[in-house]
Amino acid sequence: MTAATTTPPAPARPRAAIAAKTLRRDRWRLEPTVTAIILLMFVGYVSWAAWQNADYYARPYLSPLYSPCLASICENVRAGSHIVHPPMVGFIGTWWAVSPALLAIIIPGGIRTTCYYYRKAYYRSIWRSPQACAVAEPHRRYTGETRFPLILQNVHRLFFTLALLINGVLTWDAFESFRWPGGWGMGVGSIVLTLNAALLWLYSVSCHSCRHIIGGRLKHFSRHPVRYKLWGVVSKLNARHMQIAWVSMVWVALTDLYVRLVATGWIPNPRFF
Repeated sequence: MTAATTTPPAPARPRAAIAAKTLRRDRWRLEPTVTAIILLMFVGYVSWAAWQNADYYARPYLSPLYSPCLASICENVRAGSHIVHPPMVGFIGTWWAVSPALLAIIIPGGIRTTCYYYRKAYYRSIWRSPQACAVAEPHRRYTGETRFPLILQNVHRLFFTLALLINGVLTWDAFESFRWPGGWGMGVGSIVLTLNAALLWLYSVSCHSCRHIIGGRLKHFSRHPVRYKLWGVVSKLNARHMQIAWVSMVWVALTDLYVRLVATGWIPNPRFF
């Protein structure tokens, strides 16, 4: 036997007794703090705007927070436009007396809440699980998404499918924004609503669920050339999903704000032609 085999192993070194939550000296708190502020500001504004139940329609613009307008209270929208969701107006009936936005934001709110990226964003910034890499989290244990309420995150693909329908409705709203009382035209709001619909489509298409649905279960890409090309396009968009998510979220709030300012007369409703 050699000397190397007879030498006893060195005793295991004890784990360092570090009382601090982290030894990082960089500004690691900055990102989760900014994320939390923006998320809370967005939630606060949307909550306020949804409860207003007013100033969400400035002909021919309809706020995305109130679309689709399903309650009978939306008759005032139909009265001011030729075809703003005619099959949907009054679908809920007369018993819904509060803001129709509380119905319209369920699906968009659901996909944002269960989105894979947004989970990371608010888990770190609000739930602090953890706030940053190499930073201890304040919770004693982590149960993942196996218990209530986090187990509800598993319905993300359902909300993703339903969100595609909402995107279609918002695309129709963008189309309607070019139909003025005197005929076809285009105003600043037409551009705002069109960009809003485009950004929401980009947000949905760049989603992790969309990428998985297109090519996640394929074992042989060579047998599915079309799906493979689509998977490649979605994969490139997926790499920018975080940026698209933020821009589309902020733009939804800005679109509602623009319609609200026009409806209240704070700003004019300019028309290019």
